This record gives sequence, C-alpha cells and structure tokens, in this order.
Amino acid sequence: MLHALFNIAHLLLSVLTWIVIIQVILSWLVAFNVVNTSSGVVRSIALALEKITAPLYRPIRAVLPDFGGIDFSPLVLLLLIRIVDMLLAGAEASLYTGTL
Repeated sequence: MLHALFNIAHLLLSVLTWIVIIQVILSWLVAFNVVNTSSGVVRSIALALEKITAPLYRPIRAVLPDFGGIDFSPLVLLLLIRIVDMLLAGAEASLYTGTL
C-alpha cells in the first residue's frame, strides 16, 4: 500500500515537471510569435497551464530578485520538484531497507 502511495507521488511530480516544461515552451512560442494566443485552442491551453503553475511560481517569484525580462521561477520550481522526488525516493528506499 505504501509503495503505491510513493508511486503516485512520483507520478504526480513527473506530471508536474512536464506541465512546467510545456508551459515554458509554450510561453517561448508565444513570445517569438510562433503561435498566437488569439487562437482559441492556444489560449485555452495557455490559461490552463497558467492556472496550474501560477500558484507554484508566486512564492518563488517573491523570493527571487528581478533579472529583467528573464524569469527563473520555472527553473527553480523544476529543481525543487527534483529535490522532493529524490527525497521521496530516499525515504522509500530507507523504509524498505529498514534504515530510516
């Protein structure tokens, strides 16, 4: 049962990683006019991704200094997701080996 919970947590972190990556790529495509947000599909995807990622970026942006036009909050979020994933993997391994 506990193994299933760890697998679900890893899966959710992996999905969140891909959501952040897709949101970053889409923002670049919009910034360089490769895709246009006047398209309903692009706009709805961008808004959905923004609703998911904005609450996660907000505390990071509050701490990070302003770097001009470059937003490092997705990079920081990806690093934090990776750290949490590694901590979960370590906790899972130590739980099953008995060395917590």
